[in-house]
Amino acid sequence: MVPGDNGTVVKVPAAVRAALVVLLLLALLVAAAWLMQRRLVYFPDRSAPPPAAQVLAGAEDVSLRTADGLSLGAWLVRPPPGTTDRRIGVLVAPGNAGNRLARVPLATALAGRGLTVLLVDYRGYGGNPGSPTEAGLARDVDAARAYLAERTERLLYFGESLGAAVVTALATRHAPAGLILRSPFTDLPAAGQEHYPFLPVRLLARDRFPVRDAIARITAPTLVVYGTADSVVPPAQSRAVADNAAGPVRVVVVEGADHNDASLLNGRQLIDAVTELAGGDS
Repeated sequence: MVPGDNGTVVKVPAAVRAALVVLLLLALLVAAAWLMQRRLVYFPDRSAPPPAAQVLAGAEDVSLRTADGLSLGAWLVRPPPGTTDRRIGVLVAPGNAGNRLARVPLATALAGRGLTVLLVDYRGYGGNPGSPTEAGLARDVDAARAYLAERTERLLYFGESLGAAVVTALATRHAPAGLILRSPFTDLPAAGQEHYPFLPVRLLARDRFPVRDAIARITAPTLVVYGTADSVVPPAQSRAVADNAAGPVRVVVVEGADHNDASLLNGRQLIDAVTELAGGDS
């Protein structure tokens, strides 16, 4: 009930009261999603990994300095003794969870093919300072690219899921010799809408990562790899990214693979395809 103009009490119909409650709850939900949305996007393991050499023989701890003054830890993994060094660097931009410790199998496999691998952790990940944002991650991989470019002759960018968006944007600023996109989404709001269908994700998104639009401006040879059973990024989105590439593109489909399966981390199909893009025998 609410007071009327003449001081009388007017009874509000139950249906109207229910509608007002629903609208209030929706408003609170949208406000919470706006304020906390990055917690729904980034899931960092903030713990610092052990020294690189304790995890992988010959690996080095390196420090990357970003344009906004952060010092980020990363690992450099060179080809092992007895393996021909191709003088090709692979910048690995990870997905939205964990830290570089989980990418050791990938680095091991790529280094075994003669590639020099830089395992990057974004700001807020793996003991690094700061908090992740789209603009911040761009600065992080800019620093990683500059570091690796001084130590190798050609660069490949390798991005996993969210990292695929990060390296696609990097490729629009600094052209690579090749681009590897593993399980890319078309843009972050499109991926988010799949998981939060009850929210106006496109209206709320502060970080957008427009992969499909950016890839249309990139002429570098591109490799797109995805699994047919991906429950995080719909396979149709990865195919759409490949279809919009401006340069030569190869698509590798891993049958039955879900987003975090080992076959999409360091599986033979993936590693062979990267080796081929690098210009070597598998």
